Amino acid sequence: MYNSFLEQEIATLADITTNHYLTSGIVKTTDGTFEMKPKKLGILPGLIEADVLQAMQQIPGINSADESVASINVRGGTHDQNLFLWNGIKMYQTGHFFGLISAFNPNLAHTVSIYKNGSSAFYGESVSSVVDISSNPNDFEKNSFSAAINMINADIYSKFKINTKGFIEISARRSITDLVQTPTYQEYFNKAFQNTNIINNSNSINTNYSDDSSFFFYDTTLKYSQKIGQKNHLIFDFIVINDKINIFQSNLLNKLIQSEKNTLYQNNIGGNLSWKRFWNKTNSSILNVYSSSYELDAQQNKIETNQNVKQENEVLDIGIKIENLHKISSKFSFKNGYQFNEISTINLDVVNNPQFYRKTKNVLRSHAIIVEGKFNDSISKIRINSGLRLNYIEQFNTYIFEPRLQFNYGITNNINLEILGEYKSQNSFQVIDLQKDYFGIEKRRWILANSTSIPIQKSKQVAVSFSYTKNNWLLSIENFYKKVTGINSSGQGFQNQLEFIKINGEYTVIGTEIVLQKKVNHFISWISYTYNDNNYYFPKFEVPVFSNNFELDHAVSWAGIYEKENLKLALGSKWYSGRPGTSIQSDVLDISNPIIDYNLPNNNHLNSFLQVNFSTTYKWKDSKETQYRIGFSVLNLLNKQNEINEFYRVNTEQNTTEKVKTFALQRTPNVSFRVNF
Repeated sequence: MYNSFLEQEIATLADITTNHYLTSGIVKTTDGTFEMKPKKLGILPGLIEADVLQAMQQIPGINSADESVASINVRGGTHDQNLFLWNGIKMYQTGHFFGLISAFNPNLAHTVSIYKNGSSAFYGESVSSVVDISSNPNDFEKNSFSAAINMINADIYSKFKINTKGFIEISARRSITDLVQTPTYQEYFNKAFQNTNIINNSNSINTNYSDDSSFFFYDTTLKYSQKIGQKNHLIFDFIVINDKINIFQSNLLNKLIQSEKNTLYQNNIGGNLSWKRFWNKTNSSILNVYSSSYELDAQQNKIETNQNVKQENEVLDIGIKIENLHKISSKFSFKNGYQFNEISTINLDVVNNPQFYRKTKNVLRSHAIIVEGKFNDSISKIRINSGLRLNYIEQFNTYIFEPRLQFNYGITNNINLEILGEYKSQNSFQVIDLQKDYFGIEKRRWILANSTSIPIQKSKQVAVSFSYTKNNWLLSIENFYKKVTGINSSGQGFQNQLEFIKINGEYTVIGTEIVLQKKVNHFISWISYTYNDNNYYFPKFEVPVFSNNFELDHAVSWAGIYEKENLKLALGSKWYSGRPGTSIQSDVLDISNPIIDYNLPNNNHLNSFLQVNFSTTYKWKDSKETQYRIGFSVLNLLNKQNEINEFYRVNTEQNTTEKVKTFALQRTPNVSFRVNF
């Protein structure tokens, strides 16, 4: 006689509003969330791998003003105002190669949830978007192994069972840039290090590098998943992200050779222990204990002057989150929970000649009580998800209420109304002390609010959208309003008269996002348009209202994608109006007081940006069912010179000002090859 047991697992499923949003593997759910399945992701222009942070920039309202995944702007916000989670761990480093490559291995992610607005009350510490990356699969499929290489990095991935209910998943990725310098690497290098201490563009002469100069990055992850009995599930996740550059440079200046040795190290380590308990058919709980540690360390040694400069920025984030789910009926469910966070930051500056030492350390502890209710009626076609998050900041003895709302109503079978709204807050963010920090490569430091000179950032936003779907047509129109208060000018990347001023203010964005898409058999084509009116308000500045540094008045994207069996092709373009910039009154400086005389902040705009991208992949299997895939892509196919930044600096030798321009990637090819066993 044999006894058989059925294992119970409770899951909340979201209704899908739009299948194949932009490409296969991306959908938009009825709660306003964009869900991406990297392992099922179709092809996108310029991408041959499922790079999460590159792919999300195809969604209207999500851009990178400087073409970096470490500077993603969602509806006009700065990158640090987005919350990036990897299996419940907050990530303080999101890019390799200083933002040109996503730090998250595309082979791992099972689901990526992107919220531009109306996020769940269980998400805190963000005033802009939420990007929640999960590598937890619903079921274990089979043992697998894969390896790949492209013109920047190589990676391996393995997943295997250790018992009937447990498995281990391991991934590792490492750059090949210190071993071979490909054309792709050279274009990335020129883009990342222009206008820095590494490449001096003021005299158009590149630094002479010694043979021991090197740059490399790696990331590695580990997952252990174990089901215990019929009601318990234990998961442990671990991630390491690391970048390091060593540069020995020398220049001939005034007939003397001057040498300099630079080292820059960036690292993010995180871990999360998750325990899921299914109490019965209608109740379950999740307990997460997590930690994230970030370090940015730079050392500069000027050999001739015997000057050593050391800079450090460290973050330690630890927390506990409890989430309880109660299924009341087939239409209504209820969640409640608690979250504790302790975040500490350290900033260090040390100079030996002349002697200077500065070290600051700050700690914030916060508690949050969360309640959330979800109503879903398929008959009336009404779906409501409403929540409230109550934050308490210990050091400030401050309470912050954050209501959230997701409302979806199917007016007809083809027309859908969606209303999203939220209040959110943020205690940790990035600032720029000097544009030359960390050799001008990575200028940003993480700091904490102090409730006085550095206030807590708070945001409120609302969006109303209509979508029409019929016969594989999709038309979506969304209007939104967003306001963020408590921002500091040092976190906005100013390179004009506000660069050395630290004042507090706010910004307000009003905009529209439109998507028109058509699918015909194996072909998908779409075009999107975004309008933004994005303005700062700094009440203590002489001109309190002016354009936001990240304002893109108009943005248009187009793509044509063909997917049939093993072949995928994508051609697309993106165009947007130039970023705001500040002009100057005169090139000539006063000898006694060499200060640049600026016009009003952001009084003009750069030239518009236009980029055409192409990509294709092809896969096949051999007789042993081993799968192979080869990919080819070209970024900036037309090799257009796109200006993405412009600023002025003083030339003390000629007593004039210099205009310095920063440009996007030139034509950049890439080739990849992957094998799956």
